[in-house]
Amino acid sequence: MLKNKIFGVISLGCDKNRVDTEKLLAKIKNKGCRLTDDLSKAEIVIINTCAFLESAREEAIETILECAEYKSGKLEKIVVTGCLPQKFIDELFLPLKEADVFLGINDYDKIFEALEESYKTKKRTNYVGKGQDVFSFDRVLTTQPHYAYLKIADGCYNHCTYCLIPKIRGKYRSYPMENLIKEAEELGELSELIVVAQDSTRYGEDLYGENKFVELLKKLSALENIRSIRLLYCYPDVISDELIKEIKDNDKILKYIDIPLQHSENRILKLMNRKGSREKYLELFAKLRKEIPQIAIRSTFISGFPTETEEEFENMIDFIKQAKLFNCGFFAYSKEPDTAASRLKGQVHQATKKRRVRKLYETQSRISFEMLNSFVGKEIEVLCDGIDYDKNCFVGRAYFNAPDIDGKVYFNAGNAMQGERYKVKIEKADNYDLYGKTEDYLL
Repeated sequence: MLKNKIFGVISLGCDKNRVDTEKLLAKIKNKGCRLTDDLSKAEIVIINTCAFLESAREEAIETILECAEYKSGKLEKIVVTGCLPQKFIDELFLPLKEADVFLGINDYDKIFEALEESYKTKKRTNYVGKGQDVFSFDRVLTTQPHYAYLKIADGCYNHCTYCLIPKIRGKYRSYPMENLIKEAEELGELSELIVVAQDSTRYGEDLYGENKFVELLKKLSALENIRSIRLLYCYPDVISDELIKEIKDNDKILKYIDIPLQHSENRILKLMNRKGSREKYLELFAKLRKEIPQIAIRSTFISGFPTETEEEFENMIDFIKQAKLFNCGFFAYSKEPDTAASRLKGQVHQATKKRRVRKLYETQSRISFEMLNSFVGKEIEVLCDGIDYDKNCFVGRAYFNAPDIDGKVYFNAGNAMQGERYKVKIEKADNYDLYGKTEDYLL
C-alpha cells in the first residue's frame, strides 16, 4: 500500500540533522515510493525536527501545524521524527493531535512499520524508542550536488550545563571508519566534503579507545572523488599538534576551522562546564596562525548566560577584538528544561541578552569588514555554487566560507559551472560578502 504513496519531507535544524534526513529519504526511495517537493501533492509528510533550543521547538510545532492545513487536500499522514519526539514525546503525544506518527532519532528503520500500523488501526502511533541506530550508507543529497556533509559521530559526552544534546542524542558514538569511508566514496564526485559531528575532534575515542580523527582525515583525503574537506565543530581542548600539522600539510583540507568556544571568561566557562580558558583559547589561535598563516577561524558564543555580569560581557567584547576571528555566530542564552544552567540563580533579562548579542555582532562586523577588505584588488579561488538571480550574477564561496553559516562571493563571469573553481578578482567588500569578476577558469 505504501509504495503507491507520495512522500514529502521537511528537515529542520542543523547539518547533522540534514544527514539523517538524507538517509531517511534514501529509505523511502529504495522502497519504491515517490518523493515530492510540493507539499500539496504529498500524501505523507515527514518532518525531521530539532529540539536543541526553545526557538527550534517552536519552529517544529509551527511547521507541523502548517502542514496540517494540507489535510483538507491530499495529505493523509504527518510523521514527526528526530529530536523533538525523542526528548518530549510525553509532553507532545496527547496535545499534538495533528501528527499521526512519532519516531525518535534511532527509529528511522521503523518508518514503514509505524505508518502501516497507523493506516491499519486508524490511530496515532508512537514508535519512539522502538528502532535501532543502524548505520546506513544510502543518501539522497539535499545540498547542491557538488558538496555534502559527512556525519562521523552522534551524541556527545561533554555535558555543557546549557545543552540538551546528551539528553536527546545520548553518549558520543563514533561511526566505524570503514563505514564512513564507504559512505564518502558513494557520495560521488564532490568539490567539498564537510565533516561534522557534535564534537568532530573526539572521533574514535569511544570506539577505538584512542583519538582517530587525523587518521580518518587521511583516509578521506585519499579518496579520488573528494576534492576538498572542510572541518566543522572542532572543540578547542582536542585540537592537537597532530591535527594542526594535518591541516597545514594536507592540500585537500581547507585552511578553515570551526571552533565553538561559547564564551571567553573563565568563571562563565566553568559554569558552562566548558574545558579551556581565555588564555588557552588565545594561545591556540596564536599557534594556529603561526603554523597556518592563512587559517580562517570561525567560532560561536553565547551571551547572557546566568550570572554573566556587564563587566564579563565587556571582557568578551575585548576578547572578540583580540581574537580577530574570521566569522562568528552569537546567540542569546536560552533557558532549556532539564539542564543544570536552567536551575542557576541570576538569570539575565531577555532584553539585556538581546542588547549584548547585538553589540557582539556589531563588534564582529567591524572585524569582518576589515578582514574582507584586505582581499580587495586580489585574486582568490572561489567554488561556484550557482547563480544568484536576484543579484544577476554567479555566487560561490572561498575557503573561508562554509555553506549557510558564512558569507559568500558574488562574481560576474562570461560563464561559470556549478561545482567548479575560479580565480575571482575582488573589487568590493562589505562586512559579510565579497564581490568581483573572473575570466580565469580553474580545472
